Parts: sequence; structure tokens; C-alpha cells
Amino acid sequence: MLRHSGDRRAPQRDPRRLRLFLLVGVIAAVAALPLTMASAGQPGDPGRAGAPAAPRGGGGTRPATAHGSPSALGLGLATAARCGPELTSPEGIEAQTCVLTQGEDTWARAYYRNATGESLDSVLSLMGPGGRSVQMRCVTGADDEPATCETPRRRIRGGPGGYTAVTEFAGRGAKGPLLLRSGSNS
Repeated sequence: MLRHSGDRRAPQRDPRRLRLFLLVGVIAAVAALPLTMASAGQPGDPGRAGAPAAPRGGGGTRPATAHGSPSALGLGLATAARCGPELTSPEGIEAQTCVLTQGEDTWARAYYRNATGESLDSVLSLMGPGGRSVQMRCVTGADDEPATCETPRRRIRGGPGGYTAVTEFAGRGAKGPLLLRSGSNS
């Protein structure tokens, strides 16, 4: 189409080209979303604002039991955390206990650091409505590194506010003294 020098009409846009640009933009946004979410970190990561704080001392967290490793929270559903205060015992145990809820599931997690120099026994309990509870025994190593202990996930019964968690740390054996009790409530 030839235009005369006096023709001031704007060139017509090809609707197929416009659709192609929109499609490429949508694909780029969809591809970038998981990367953006992954760079924000997982709930419970020590450097993430608004997440439950891991005990001081830096480093990552690791599972406290051979068979009870923390679940990857993954992308998608948001995870709510209700955590009690971070406590420290005179003997050198630091702990914070939380109730976590994601979708229809809830579970308990304890963030801790054992600076006593001795291996300890600990029990993490998740208590729910109707007297239901779940307990997880965790062997707390003497390595003075931040770690976690976690109960298995359970389907929520009632509301998430009806769940509490408590972690108890004691000396090894049946007669070991109670050194710290940490709860999810303030």
C-alpha cells in the first residue's frame, strides 16, 4: 500500500501480532512467578521476615530425627505459623515452638539449639480439639547447631486456633531432669 505524502493516517496494527505479544507476555509472567516465589524462601527460613525465628547462631535447620524430616512446604498454599516466645534455659537450651497450618493440615515444629554439650531427650506434642494429641520424640544432639523437630501433619478438626504445641527438653534417660518447656502460646 503506497501512501501519498499528504496521507496522515496511522498504519493499521495487525491483530495477530498484538495477540502474539500478549501471549508471550503471559507466558513470561507465568514462568517468572515460581522463580519469584522460590527466591522469597520457605516459611521458617532463618533470614525471612515474618517467619518464625530459628534460634540464634545462624546456619540452616536440619531434621532432628532420622524418619521425621521437615516437609518441604512447596509453592502454592500459604502456611500460617503461631509461635510462642523464643526461650533460653540457664543450662543452654534455646527453643521456640510453633503450630503450623497449611490448607487443611496442621502440625507442630520446634526450632532449637542445644548448647549444653550433652545429648538430650525431647518430646514435641501437638494437642488438638477433643483431647487428640500427637507426640514426636527427638534426640537432641550435642553439636550446638540450630535444628528442628516436627510432628507429622494431621487434618484439621475444628479450627486451627484449637491447636497448641509444647516441647520439653530433658536430660537423657527416664530420670533426666526437665531443662526447658517451650509452648506455642505466648
